[in-house]
Amino acid sequence: MASGATSSKSEKNGDFTNPPQKEELFNSFYTEVKEIEKRDAVLTPKQQIERLLRPGSTYFNLNPFEVLQVDPETTLDDIKKKYRRMSILVHPDKNQDDVERAQQAFEIINSAWKILECEETRAKCLDVIEEARVRTDQMLAEKRKKLKKDGKDSRIEEDDPDKYKHAIYVRTMKLFADMERKRRELANRDMEERKRKREQEIEEEEKATTEKEWQKNFEESRQNRVESWKAFQTGKKAKKAKGMGFKPPKHKAESR
Repeated sequence: MASGATSSKSEKNGDFTNPPQKEELFNSFYTEVKEIEKRDAVLTPKQQIERLLRPGSTYFNLNPFEVLQVDPETTLDDIKKKYRRMSILVHPDKNQDDVERAQQAFEIINSAWKILECEETRAKCLDVIEEARVRTDQMLAEKRKKLKKDGKDSRIEEDDPDKYKHAIYVRTMKLFADMERKRRELANRDMEERKRKREQEIEEEEKATTEKEWQKNFEESRQNRVESWKAFQTGKKAKKAKGMGFKPPKHKAESR
């Protein structure tokens, strides 16, 4: 009981001696941040921001592996480490002279990490890269076959590992771009369909409101019509009765 009271009193006075784990975690994180900053000193924040916002970045950044500059085979733990290093480099707080662009770069990096962090979306990205590799191999095989058929040397520039990797990179970018184009087309089509349905709903709502108002006015004017009809019928009967009470003069015989 006394121990609990002492702990409560210490917390109230701001002396958090009880949970040393929090302080250790903070110190560990702070140390890691400093190590990251030191290790990546050669990769300046400005260079990363320029890379992520370069012309055509809308399409380059569709590939999260390209954004974080990691190979598809990289483990998730290593991807996370790279993400943390890059997010620290481009963080707006670290780039006060270019806050707006730093914020954009920071959001791009976060988006890439969210895609790769999720097992399902990461698998889809890996499928795209594998398809790019298969298509590239098919294209190169056809290229060699044509050279051989023409009696030429069947060696091609993509036999160089770096150029082969670049060919896959280009194909990958095109596939991601095609996916994004189709996604936008579907989104626009869906938006147009939802707009059309909404316009139809509004039209039907306006029609229902008009019919409701007409019915209301019709019901409200019913009594007036009934009273007018009764008055008309009463006047007609009165006129007929008056006509029946009239007696024409008797015809007198002519005297000679």
